[in-house]
Amino acid sequence: MKKIIILIVVTLLHMGCGSEKQADSGERTILRVGTDATYPPFEMVSTDTGEPEGFDIDLIKRICLIKTWTPEIIVTPFDGMIPGLTNRKYDVAISAMTITPQRAAVVDFSRPYYLAGQVVAVPLEDTLIKNIENLRGKKVGVQLGTTGELMAKKTDGVHVYSFDNIGAAFIDMDNGNLDAVLNDLPTTRAYIESNRTAKIVGGILSTEYYGIAVRKNDRQLLDEINDALETMKLDGSYEAIYLKWFHTPPPAEFVGETTAEPDTLLKK
Repeated sequence: MKKIIILIVVTLLHMGCGSEKQADSGERTILRVGTDATYPPFEMVSTDTGEPEGFDIDLIKRICLIKTWTPEIIVTPFDGMIPGLTNRKYDVAISAMTITPQRAAVVDFSRPYYLAGQVVAVPLEDTLIKNIENLRGKKVGVQLGTTGELMAKKTDGVHVYSFDNIGAAFIDMDNGNLDAVLNDLPTTRAYIESNRTAKIVGGILSTEYYGIAVRKNDRQLLDEINDALETMKLDGSYEAIYLKWFHTPPPAEFVGETTAEPDTLLKK
């Protein structure tokens, strides 16, 4: 009986390894996607459906459509996203994640799909803070594990307060507990447009590119994602998704020549 049990366990282990090998060998049918659904307009939970939506979500769904994969969206905190990826909780991570040397040492990134940068936001009534140099001695909110947090911690004299999601930092500033928030431009702009309680001061403080993260040496998956991104660039679907969420054309480096209508592409 003991030998039979051992044989069954070994067989099951081989079956599990076989299914993972099958996914790695190009026979993938499901793509498990890690994302932090607290960062509009890139990823957030829809108030209508209760499901994740946003620019990143549409982007990864389009990639899956091109590759005939079924996306399985897994919501996870941003600061634990890379550990979750390396521990195989999901196959890729897409969450407005800036490509940095530190992250690229742990995971591999797709070709860049978005150009962003950090900005400082302050309450509408503030007249003293005009740029990042004026943050000395001030209380500044950031999101945990982000490049905004890193920049704030490198700025002399700043008292940094880190939050699990950037919305909580803006709310704390609205409540008078913070002097400023340091965060990516598009998400900051989206919050300001929705709430009208803050303003951006100074210019864009950095040039940052977002990428889709995969596990180190998962070369086939990385190549397939890059191939799909190139297809989106050329068929106009990237531009259509960009226009949908940002209401402005994307930078020229992210688009190619197409005669397709954006509305048609989004319905495919």
